[in-house]
Amino acid sequence: MIESPKRFIQAGETKCETNPWTHNEWLCRPDLVAAEKLLMVRATMLPMHCHPFHSHPHREEIIHVVEGRAEQWVGDEYRILGPGEIAHLPAGVVHATYNPFPETLVFHAILSPAVLPDDEAKDEDPCDVSTEEPWASIRNGMTPCRML
Repeated sequence: MIESPKRFIQAGETKCETNPWTHNEWLCRPDLVAAEKLLMVRATMLPMHCHPFHSHPHREEIIHVVEGRAEQWVGDEYRILGPGEIAHLPAGVVHATYNPFPETLVFHAILSPAVLPDDEAKDEDPCDVSTEEPWASIRNGMTPCRML
């Protein structure tokens, strides 16, 4: 009998990790479900923390705010996003998520595709550009960023 691919992820079945930016609870990725086109993570960002400027060379992304507020950058533009609001990030576009507010930020990041062709999977992802101009100085005068 062939085992069917997993279709549901319930409490306690997420894959948790902490990186320099956020505590992550992976809800959808190939080692959890039979997903080839979608990744989904619930990210928790502490006050005054951020995921500085970076890109995903081969993945499109949506940031969906669940709780708190995000200073969300897409290229050289930003908006303050609240619960229920999103930012769309085309593949390769530099972006950043900042939480300069006193409350914790919780957001979903949904990326596609989940599985990259071998030649694309070799590229750095995320690709950090935060030390390069104009990204290194674009937020001068704004609340500084901390990482975990």
